[in-house]
Amino acid sequence: MSQEMIFEHPLNERIRTFLRLEHLFEKLDYFVAQPAQWSTRAAIECLLDIVAITARADIKTELLKEIDRNLSTLARVRNQPGVDPTALKEVFGELERAASDIHEINGQICSRARDDSFLKAVAQRSSIPGGACSFDVPLYHHFLTQPVEQRRARIDGWTDEMHSVSQAIRLVLSLARTSARPRKLVAPEAFFQEALDTQAPAQLLRVAITPDWPVYPEISGHKNRFSIRFMQANQAGRPLQAQEDVPFMLTCCVF
Repeated sequence: MSQEMIFEHPLNERIRTFLRLEHLFEKLDYFVAQPAQWSTRAAIECLLDIVAITARADIKTELLKEIDRNLSTLARVRNQPGVDPTALKEVFGELERAASDIHEINGQICSRARDDSFLKAVAQRSSIPGGACSFDVPLYHHFLTQPVEQRRARIDGWTDEMHSVSQAIRLVLSLARTSARPRKLVAPEAFFQEALDTQAPAQLLRVAITPDWPVYPEISGHKNRFSIRFMQANQAGRPLQAQEDVPFMLTCCVF
């Protein structure tokens, strides 16, 4: 099971944004740890993407709403049979600490990076294809030639307030991902659809396929219904829907 390929699809805009930020935070952490100048460039690009996303949405409010929703859900199941009170208390504590850390952020998330004149200059030129070359932004080129310790320290200064956001997003997504058991299903002729329970709205779909199946899922859906088409990559043209029945694992994350 550990070798399965996992494909996820969000079923609401809040989870969609959280998944994008989780992806960017993981990418940022990876490239910041690498010493090469190209890795620092990639890290800065991730940082600018995070700044852009947090400028378009009030992530602070959305995170606090999601944490509060999770706390309310846990409170409702507190006395149900089979619930481990010790584990439940631990999760409660993690959510409450995450909410406290988010509350401690002054102003809008990423405001430090968003207001930095250096990053503003890089972002402005980066909107042009190839616009962040050394002759376009010589200050950026100078920054990239500094020792890796100095580059990392500067990036840490921009991202320090983002750590609590990253941890909170990973926590709420982890709770969603582990909120339901995967089901073993078959998509007849590579197509599957299912209605969703509107009384317990699903947050996220997770589709798992074994590597011996040369297909990938195209998922579309909303709070009422979703469909999955299993496609085959075609190097000579557009991907084609597979013709055979495709076994897969499906998790509808409702937490």
